[in-house]
Amino acid sequence: MKETYYNREDLGKFGDITEFQEKMGKKFFDYYGEVMKAGALTKREKALIALAVAHAIQCPYCIDAYTSDTLKLGCDEEQMMEAVHVAAAIRGGASLVHATQMMNQVNDKLM
Repeated sequence: MKETYYNREDLGKFGDITEFQEKMGKKFFDYYGEVMKAGALTKREKALIALAVAHAIQCPYCIDAYTSDTLKLGCDEEQMMEAVHVAAAIRGGASLVHATQMMNQVNDKLM
């Protein structure tokens, strides 16, 4: 039995997802590769976005991968942490804005 669900070695096995469903796995990697190419955004900008999203969705594999990528693309620690703070602010704000639903319910029930 494994001690944890997440094992660092599994990140290196990501390419193996095509083993059980080659057609869809290939389509995903083709799409992913196209998305991450430089376009209107640079590879560096996309890597910072990916790092922030990785933290928002709390994927340890993605955090590992995009920490490495952003460093390789010349990002420094301050830029990386700022991207993570942007993700945290958006995630926190998204939770708080849903409080309006609770407030609407309270007002409906008490009025």
